[in-house]
Amino acid sequence: MVVVNVTPRLLILGGTTEARNLAERLVARGKVDVVSSLAGRVASPGMPPGQVRIGGFDGATGLMEWIRAHGIRAVIDATHPFAATMSWNAAAAAAASHVPLLALRRTAWAPGEGDRWHEATSLGHAALMLPELGNRHFLTIGRQGVSSFADVSGAWFLVRSIDPPDEPTPPQMELLLDRGPYWLETEILLMRGRRIDTVITKNSGGAATAAKLIAARELGLPVVMVQRPATPGGVPEVADVQGVLEWVDAQIR
Repeated sequence: MVVVNVTPRLLILGGTTEARNLAERLVARGKVDVVSSLAGRVASPGMPPGQVRIGGFDGATGLMEWIRAHGIRAVIDATHPFAATMSWNAAAAAAASHVPLLALRRTAWAPGEGDRWHEATSLGHAALMLPELGNRHFLTIGRQGVSSFADVSGAWFLVRSIDPPDEPTPPQMELLLDRGPYWLETEILLMRGRRIDTVITKNSGGAATAAKLIAARELGLPVVMVQRPATPGGVPEVADVQGVLEWVDAQIR
């Protein structure tokens, strides 16, 4: 059965701070019904206002069927910049469902004066760089992907994530369970206290975790920066919540 809505219903593919802020703004305005979808990869996610569903869609076909069954008028892809599979599924599902799709993508970080960045195309590529950069590494890539560094010989890792990573993990590792935002002073103290040689991170962008990059610059540490995966072409993008609100207004007029 297909649900027909009098009030336009929007689907936010979320899990980011921007997605949560967007849901708050849309719910407060009251012009649309808001459904936020979370992948369920974090044990205790920050829950946005409005309706929330948790779990996958079983690919692009499952997402298309869900969009049709729930009377979705528009989709906003506000997933993490490294959630590439979801972004590709969203593009395929929106096209098949004939509903508009907008991507909310935070601006990527860019190196500045004094930065010592080493660009990596993948986590595996980043792991190969480490023997030339030191022995004590600050791995701040989230829970997923830590296994890519399990076989780096002779290395010690400080691993920071919201939830514990899956096995295998590096044999010499300290796990720090924490959630941003982070502050420059505490990041400097953390890196000095652990005698960090190298910072490894994904280019997720945004202000919440950018302090580690400034700290690395001030301490003269190299940063291995993993580049973002490719995203679908032809999908309009905005970099902030205000841009999404203006797009939503245009869709429901």
